[in-house]
Amino acid sequence: MDSRLQRRVQRYGWDLAAAVYEPLWQPQLAGAHARLLARASLAPVERVLDVACGTGLVAFAAADAVGPEGRVVGVDLSGRMVDAARRRAQERGVRHATFARMDAERLDLPDATFDVALCALGLMYVPDPVQALREMRRVLRPGGRVVLAVWGERSRCGWSAVFPIVEAEVATEVCPLFFGLGQHDALARLCADAGFVGIDERRIAATLDYTDADDACNAALLGGPVALAWSRFDDDVRARVRGRYVEAIGEWRHDQGYRVPGEFVVVAATAPRAIG
Repeated sequence: MDSRLQRRVQRYGWDLAAAVYEPLWQPQLAGAHARLLARASLAPVERVLDVACGTGLVAFAAADAVGPEGRVVGVDLSGRMVDAARRRAQERGVRHATFARMDAERLDLPDATFDVALCALGLMYVPDPVQALREMRRVLRPGGRVVLAVWGERSRCGWSAVFPIVEAEVATEVCPLFFGLGQHDALARLCADAGFVGIDERRIAATLDYTDADDACNAALLGGPVALAWSRFDDDVRARVRGRYVEAIGEWRHDQGYRVPGEFVVVAATAPRAIG
């Protein structure tokens, strides 16, 4: 897929998901976000970059950690995600967190600006993840830290059934490489390719809890990576897709709710220190 088209698909898809992403996914991603932030070990006064920041779930937690003397910059390809994060910053009176629409592969930021770079579940959507990692390394000070989270193995993520179900109706262009970074040591190797050192990779088993079938379907179809495809379906196709997805996650039904397995990979690494 052409990289420009892939960026356009991602931008428009996440624009559509922006309004519902946080209420549908915040509880499901809380564990991964907490582990990512714990690995980052943020300290007061530090300067933090949050790549693919979405509505600011990680950025605002980082802002709390670094305090008002620190600085957090969140960037995302989706303008509506960025707008939502800016509104939340204004509502919460968080002045040391700012947000901008920006391509992860071409960060419009000066060299050696940040102490820490974070990317929570966004790298899977980037056409050239190594280039995005190189950009993160460029804007980190020597010895700065990067912490990344991606989804793990497809076979360990029960909600992954949404991709073939949707793609049976229309090509979404998000499935083929979505779980690629979660395989074996793929993400760690990409960090090495981008010039990072001291790389540490950990896997986290998770459970995604949903109150009922509607809750599970809304998260997978309206607030996630297939939102653009979903927006183009008519009522008949939507009913068929929802039915097939509910059937696919049926083995994880508990009473009226669902407890769907998931897996995350969290990698921490360091930018090389200057020599001489």
